[in-house]
Amino acid sequence: MDRRDTFAGFPISYYDAALIGCADSLKHGSSAMVDVAQQEMSRSDAIKKAKDEKTTYVILLRVANQSMSSTTNPNYGDLAVEYTVFAPTTGKVATTGRTYQGSTRKGPIVVGPTIPGSNNTVLGEDSMKRAGEDAGDRILSALHLSFPTTPPSH
Repeated sequence: MDRRDTFAGFPISYYDAALIGCADSLKHGSSAMVDVAQQEMSRSDAIKKAKDEKTTYVILLRVANQSMSSTTNPNYGDLAVEYTVFAPTTGKVATTGRTYQGSTRKGPIVVGPTIPGSNNTVLGEDSMKRAGEDAGDRILSALHLSFPTTPPSH
């Protein structure tokens, strides 16, 4: 998790919620092993770690404010989870994307309510966790590691 944007004006717990959501989705959506780094990681740190790995992808998450509004009075409904997946040995980007809190994905279109003007921390943490889960699901799909969503018919 890249947590360097500490002046963004939103609770630090949002980072943890997004990280937990993504890790849970990766663990439950595949047979992949998930190791969550506890220390902050920059993009260059993630690339270096990926190059040192032989078979393990490295995922870098970042919570970003999508609004152009002032950071002194942020709208928590404008936050998104950005993810970048780096391939083992090469450190090249395998997939990248952004998920939004409070949305429901329908193909390439994002629909559903956001939480405009809501600065409720508990609601925001839950919403960030769901955005992290969506990021995990999209990563598994992009890497072709997800379990089938429907049981096989007999």
